[in-house]
Amino acid sequence: MNKVLKEMISTLLYLLCVLGLTWVVITFVGQRTEVDGSSMEPMLSDEDNLLVDKISYRFREPERFDIIVFSFKYKEDTYYIKRIIGLPGETVQIDEEGNIYIDGEILKENYGREIIKPETIGIAKDPILVGEDEYFVLGDNRNNSTDSRTQIVGNVNRKDIIGRAFVRIWPLSKMGVLRHQ
Repeated sequence: MNKVLKEMISTLLYLLCVLGLTWVVITFVGQRTEVDGSSMEPMLSDEDNLLVDKISYRFREPERFDIIVFSFKYKEDTYYIKRIIGLPGETVQIDEEGNIYIDGEILKENYGREIIKPETIGIAKDPILVGEDEYFVLGDNRNNSTDSRTQIVGNVNRKDIIGRAFVRIWPLSKMGVLRHQ
């Protein structure tokens, strides 16, 4: 009887340690997330499963072109995944031809799926100052993305960033580290 009780306590402690370690990893290191929608195509597709790196931004600031996961401020347990375009202190604007300007200079990038249509420029038709702890984000599928060009998303506050999309784990045929720069 005493041996059985010791074995049960040992197993219970083992399970508690595993659960505790799992909680620490999910809370502070990384977590799995699933892409919902086509706003990041062609880089990410609907139902892609990703690992989100939650630890690197504890040691460095997010960088331009990082793909980030952030919480949506108007709906609990809702997360968006977008690419950082504008950094803190910069001014972002998009002209009628779909060119993106950072501090008055055209941004050289090749992530956008297509030229931004005039009707999707949104609030970025006027210069947008990115605040001290904020980031301006866009989906790669520029004409089919709800991002910083809309009032509902606007600039993303640093505290709302969950982490950086790091590795695609599903589908297996596209598994690998995501290209950020």
